[in-house]
Amino acid sequence: MPHKVENLLKNDAFFVAVLHCAREMLAIYRESPRIASIFAAQQRWLMAHAGFALHFGFPGEPRLGLYSGRFIAFAVANKIASRNTAAAFLQEMLAYRFLRPIESPTDKRTRLLEPTETAHEHFFRWLATHLLILDSLDGGNRLERISADPSAFSQIQPLISRAIIDSDAVRDPGATYNLFNWANSGGLVMDYLMSRIETFDRDAERVYIGPLSLKEIRNQFMISNTHLKRLLTQAADMGSVGWTQPPYKGDTWLSRGFVLEYLGYQAAKFAVIDRAAEVVLGPAVKETASPR
Repeated sequence: MPHKVENLLKNDAFFVAVLHCAREMLAIYRESPRIASIFAAQQRWLMAHAGFALHFGFPGEPRLGLYSGRFIAFAVANKIASRNTAAAFLQEMLAYRFLRPIESPTDKRTRLLEPTETAHEHFFRWLATHLLILDSLDGGNRLERISADPSAFSQIQPLISRAIIDSDAVRDPGATYNLFNWANSGGLVMDYLMSRIETFDRDAERVYIGPLSLKEIRNQFMISNTHLKRLLTQAADMGSVGWTQPPYKGDTWLSRGFVLEYLGYQAAKFAVIDRAAEVVLGPAVKETASPR
């Protein structure tokens, strides 16, 4: 059976795994800032998932294929982005060579788009990281099986895309999470803050993560000083982030509520991925007969 959100939230091993996932996302960013910037804010992440899913065949859609008009209409209809933002995203992906134009086999007037090998590689790595973590929780072999079946990724990804686009728990996990994740590079800053957690006492009001270097964060994620301070100040005004010697001095703390919002989002996302993997790959762990 796929992992349920409520069970993941109670599992201390899952919390440790979530921190590992945050560190892995940061590692991907350091290796390739341009591709990882797609995951740095929720709107871009949702658009990337939508684009891949339309290319592979979005569940419930009458046909597969990614082209500009269809992508823009899809983004607007699903409240992911405005027409201008969706169009600009496609142009950016083409400029970075994460998408390329191809001829339509059925309609020469339509310029189809397809993800390049680089985009496939990094998106697969994102999925592989999550499957590896799920395997670590229950001893499953999801990653081994998807690696052995080249077609499995193209089947799983549209299911994930459909589920996350339809999921309030993934798209709206809480006010502080949304503050970071809808800001440019804010998702990376949030991952960085969470990656600094060493232990989490669910009964404590605050989690201390040591002193922060704003300069290090700015340089690492190419975020302006003004933008970073605005983010942190808004989070501080919400009671979600603070310092023992304000402003920005001494040990930094995160509120329990903020950490739980982040954990809730991760649990909802991992549950979505696990359900999609089971549909395509079958049960991750074979049930054994109970001894009589």
